[in-house]
Amino acid sequence: MQRTSQNPAVRPSTESERAHRATANGGDPTLEFRRVPYDDYVHASTLHGLQRTLSDDPGEMSFLVISQVMELYFGLVDFELGTAQDRLHADDVWGSLLPLRRAALHLEGMNAGWQSLRWMTPGDFNRFRDLLGEGSGFQSAMYRRLEFRLGLKTASLVRPFRHQPDVHARLEAALGSPSVWDEVIGVLARHGHPIPDSVLVRDRTVAHEPHPAVEAAWVEVYREPGPGNHLRMLGEALTEVAEEFGDWRYRHLQAVARSMGARVGTGGSSGLTWLRRSMERPVFAELFSARTVMD
Repeated sequence: MQRTSQNPAVRPSTESERAHRATANGGDPTLEFRRVPYDDYVHASTLHGLQRTLSDDPGEMSFLVISQVMELYFGLVDFELGTAQDRLHADDVWGSLLPLRRAALHLEGMNAGWQSLRWMTPGDFNRFRDLLGEGSGFQSAMYRRLEFRLGLKTASLVRPFRHQPDVHARLEAALGSPSVWDEVIGVLARHGHPIPDSVLVRDRTVAHEPHPAVEAAWVEVYREPGPGNHLRMLGEALTEVAEEFGDWRYRHLQAVARSMGARVGTGGSSGLTWLRRSMERPVFAELFSARTVMD
């Protein structure tokens, strides 16, 4: 997600300036502008110019807009998780809780997007599906980056982007960087939990393998329910993120089953079979396995 310190097209204003305008306008909104400030900030006219359907079928617009909205959500969730990672890396557990909470809420909002596609039967989808060619959500670079951030590392999944040097470079960097879970495990170690060096120092381009020491650390963390136990709060915030992300994956599976059954995916995958296999890779695995042995 692009970060800029300021937008030169947007002129800041103060509380007193806003009060003065409201008085001058008699409480009505300002209607005269050289440039509309809202559009300068949100770029709404740009966003609404990005829906370029490939057919005359009215249902395609729903499919395209929801896909674009989810792309924006992928970037937003990745941004929040990146912010949380920065705080965890600095050992600021308390500071990581709010961005993790926001990430979970954004995932909840993104999940609601599937409701807009519940009308789509195979007949509805097939009216424009062929025009997508080999295009598939599997090829979303931002979703792939979000998966890497969550610890779902698969080096081969960077290959589709090798002819887009900037995108490829960013994904390679994300693949080789610590995940949220890696940072969390580092926090557990710095707080006195005995995590082996083999878990703390490893090849970041491959997924973390669940380890008994990490599970045991979470069992210990949850033994103290008091309000000062920030690690327990961290566990619950991560649980929300994992559950909402799991819900997204499941609702994706449901949407595919509803609209195309077990057909082969447009991107060449086995469709439902591929999605089910992907869902078997858990996020924050020890946080859930530890609950089996918690007091």
